[in-house]
Amino acid sequence: MTLKHLGQVSALPASPEEAVLDYPPNPRPGSPYLVRFVSPEFTSLCPVTGQPDFAHLVIDYVPGATIVESKSLKLFLGAFRNHAGFHEDCTVGIGQRLFAEMKPVWLRIGGYWYPRGGIPIDVFWQSGEPPKGVWIPDQDVPGYRGRG
Repeated sequence: MTLKHLGQVSALPASPEEAVLDYPPNPRPGSPYLVRFVSPEFTSLCPVTGQPDFAHLVIDYVPGATIVESKSLKLFLGAFRNHAGFHEDCTVGIGQRLFAEMKPVWLRIGGYWYPRGGIPIDVFWQSGEPPKGVWIPDQDVPGYRGRG
């Protein structure tokens, strides 16, 4: 398997659609476990005003045959900086793309968005029921009160 990003110089993709995610083999197949990625400074653009929107994303998944390579995920998430999309579209779209391409046993994403127009919007998506026997901790992102 050839990975596009790991150990290579990689430019930030111009859009999420152009981003290529790498999926190496799961190093512990047959051992159910949870992987968590946190992006506390995720940004995208408001599709109405073009102003930046900010979120704290938490992505949890139980790997199947592959895992997502972290550098490629970082570049994919960074490509949203110039993407105009509603909070719901960005959060659910990230979760659905990872689930469709990586084919994990289970995946969930929490998008904890900072206020737009004075209202914080939190968006959650998961692929189905969590698997039994896997420790799945709370995402522990508090409701907005000057979230840090």
